Amino acid sequence: MEKFVPRLIAWEITRSCNLNCIHCRAASSKGPYKNELTTEEIFRIMEEIKEVGSPIIILTGGEPLLRPDVFDIAKKAVELGFKPVLATNGTLINKEIAEKIKDSGIARVSISLDGASAEAHDNFRGVPGAFEGAMKGILTLKEAKIPVQINTTVTAVNVNELPKIHELAKNIGAIAHHIFVLVPVGRGKELQKGALTPEEYEKILNWFYDQREKSGLQLKATCAPMYYRILRQRAKVEGKKVTFETFGLDAVTRGCLAGTGFCFISHVGIVQTCGYLELPCGDLRKQTFKEIWENSEIFNNLRDFSKYKGKCGRCEYIRVCGGCRARAYYATGDYLEEEPLCTYEPRKSNKN
Repeated sequence: MEKFVPRLIAWEITRSCNLNCIHCRAASSKGPYKNELTTEEIFRIMEEIKEVGSPIIILTGGEPLLRPDVFDIAKKAVELGFKPVLATNGTLINKEIAEKIKDSGIARVSISLDGASAEAHDNFRGVPGAFEGAMKGILTLKEAKIPVQINTTVTAVNVNELPKIHELAKNIGAIAHHIFVLVPVGRGKELQKGALTPEEYEKILNWFYDQREKSGLQLKATCAPMYYRILRQRAKVEGKKVTFETFGLDAVTRGCLAGTGFCFISHVGIVQTCGYLELPCGDLRKQTFKEIWENSEIFNNLRDFSKYKGKCGRCEYIRVCGGCRARAYYATGDYLEEEPLCTYEPRKSNKN
């Protein structure tokens, strides 16, 4: 039987945030939010995670730098053999914070840029000065020699900014550019009006594939499992084998990792398959991480590809793509249904 271990955990260590982004999954605001996990609870849960695996732990929010013990949490993660990374909007980073980030053992910092100019980014982020703050944060991290990754959520609002953001990421010395296809939850539901079509997303993901060899950045498409089908289709046409040597991590990862190699922990200790599929799979104040990871019905359903429905259920790319389970859920009410943004018609007529 295939063994599933957590490779990535996104941990919402606080829901409080200093921005007001139009796409926000959690519809975060300044808070404070009641009942957030204490430092001691977070340390205990980390020790429980160690029983199951040694994943990369993404310290996220809200805005994780609003949590006073964020660096203690990072140090504990390192002590336990995890690789902590920080997902921030960048606006709170100054020289002192950058030094604390470095000293705590945080391996990489991701900063979101959803526009290549102040006007575009600030419009997306809902706060004037967000772009200037993010850029200052990036430059401060660069001076401290901390690796920076740029994240971009692609929507109808900012799709024309994407090539410019990509160039900006290169020019400012980022090591990676990760794009995210919008999942319509939280405030992101409002962006469904006039949303990009599946065909438009297909075109964007093909453009992203084209950047691979000329970009010089590590590229990753997140919440875009279709990309891993497109990559294989394009590679076949180009006569390339998809191996770790030729395509790096893209060759060995799966499109949707929700519940298979990835999970999300909320600010109050609720475990979900990902941050966008808001179905509780367990409560870390009542159960151990191991119990939830191994026994959650939702997790186990997602690991059984024979249960997937619609096009996804009969698709030859099920193991490398899998379709976004959160978008399937919000489109149909069933997280095992087909991915609504996929244009591909599977060749197979029978289920896997």
